[in-house]
Amino acid sequence: MSETQPGPRVIAYQGEPGANSHMACDAAYPGWEALACPSFEDALDAVASGRAELGMIPIENSANGRVADIHHLLPSAKLHIVGELFMPIHHQLMAVKGATLDTIRSAQSHVQALGQCRATLRKLGLTPLIGADTAGSAREIRDAGDVSRAAIASELAAKEYGLEILARDIEDFPNNTTRFVVLSARKAWAPANRGLTVTTFVFKVRNIPAALYKALGGFATNGVNMTKLESYQLDGAFVATQFYADVEGHPKDPGLKRALDELRFFSSEFAILGVYPAHAFRVSARALEAQAAMQSRP
Repeated sequence: MSETQPGPRVIAYQGEPGANSHMACDAAYPGWEALACPSFEDALDAVASGRAELGMIPIENSANGRVADIHHLLPSAKLHIVGELFMPIHHQLMAVKGATLDTIRSAQSHVQALGQCRATLRKLGLTPLIGADTAGSAREIRDAGDVSRAAIASELAAKEYGLEILARDIEDFPNNTTRFVVLSARKAWAPANRGLTVTTFVFKVRNIPAALYKALGGFATNGVNMTKLESYQLDGAFVATQFYADVEGHPKDPGLKRALDELRFFSSEFAILGVYPAHAFRVSARALEAQAAMQSRP
C-alpha cells in the first residue's frame, strides 16, 4: 500500500474490538484501520495476502512469558518483523449490570490474561475460564447476561460491550507489560548506525557435540547482548529443536556480523526474521541498567 492511496491504511490483529492488541494498534498507528481477526493465523494471513499492510502480534509478557504458538507461526508465515512495541497492560474485572463481587463465580479471558491475574483470581475465589481473547470474552459475558460470570478485559472492552467494571487493574504486577512485534509482507531492515537496533532470527544447530555451545560462543566473544533465546520442538517430535533469538545490534555491525557468521557455521538452518529499531521502552530500560551497573561499581 502507498502513502497516497485513498482510505485508511490497515493493520491486522488477533481478537475482537476492544482487545489489548486493538489498543496496541491504535497506540502505535493512530488513524489506521484496525482489522480484527479470529486467530493469530488469520491475522498473519491478512498481512501475507495484502488485506492488511501490517500486523500487530503479542509475543511475550513480563509476568506470564511467551505467547503460545507465536514462535511456531512466525517462521512459517514468511513475514518480516519491522518494529516492536512494549505496552503496559491493565486488566479490568467486568460483568453485566447487577453483578457484584459477591455474585460472580468465574472469570473468563484469554489464557495470557488469566495468567497475569492468577494471584488476584485466587484471592477473589474465582474460577478461571479460558476464552479465545479478552474482548471476545467480554462480548460473551454480555450476551450471556449471567451475574455469576465475569470477564477480564480492557477498559475499552467494557465500554464497547456495555459492561460494568467491578475491580480495576487486577493484574498481579503493576509493571505488567506485553511486547508486540509489527509484521510486514515486505522486508524492511532498519538502517545501520541509527540508534539501538534489534535483530531477530531462528536457527537449528547441526547434530554434533556441543553444537549449541559453539554456535552461541561468538555472541559472547564479540560482546553482543542476546536478550532472548528460546527453544521449541517442531513437527510434534522431541528431536527437531528450533531456537528463536533476539539480539541487540545490526547484522552490519562488525561484532554481530562475526557472531552470526560463527552461528551459521554450526547451524543446519538459519533465517533472520527482522532487523528493526528498538522501542523506546527497551532503550530506556537499557539506560537504567547501565546506570545501575555504574552505581554498583566500587
